[in-house]
Amino acid sequence: MADKKKIKRALVSVFHKDGLDELLKKLNEEGVSFLSTGGTQKFIEEQGYKCQKVEDVTTYPSILGGRVKTLHPKVFGGILGRRENEGDQQQMAQYEIPEIDLVIVDLYPFEQTVASGAGEQDIIEKIDIGGISLIRAGAKNFNDVVIIPSKEEYKLLLDIINEQGAETTLEQRRMFAARAFGVSSHYDTAIHSWFVK
Repeated sequence: MADKKKIKRALVSVFHKDGLDELLKKLNEEGVSFLSTGGTQKFIEEQGYKCQKVEDVTTYPSILGGRVKTLHPKVFGGILGRRENEGDQQQMAQYEIPEIDLVIVDLYPFEQTVASGAGEQDIIEKIDIGGISLIRAGAKNFNDVVIIPSKEEYKLLLDIINEQGAETTLEQRRMFAARAFGVSSHYDTAIHSWFVK
């Protein structure tokens, strides 16, 4: 079927790593390559899998105390590039932008940080910028990309891969995109509520 897309490369950038190991194992068995940063990259390598550093793709280190890691055209171009658009494909080749077929994100725990009684500065640092941007980019390009917007979706993807291998249908990608915009909407609402309290 034309709407089926193979997952070849996954960008993994998560706060909570519980439950991720099983999904990584299956993706690795299916030949999916991993791309990541910081603690998530270390976690992937500790599981025994090769993982390319985002910094090696962007040629930029993580900067501003970790505030800027994935925010780069080589990352977002790889997610937003349309596979059937000749112009996009030419530019991706020109700028050496790798295709990213799967984005796995689990956002900084903003609500939990607020609930813990943390101070304002700690709360502000838990406003996720890169993660929420990755979620929106992956969801926008659901025609080509699978977006996993929280740990709640790890098992959902695992079940799909167990059943049909490392590929998804357009209907499945659209379903994940809908869930992704639900996650981003809830997250932004929580931040807004905190600011106007």
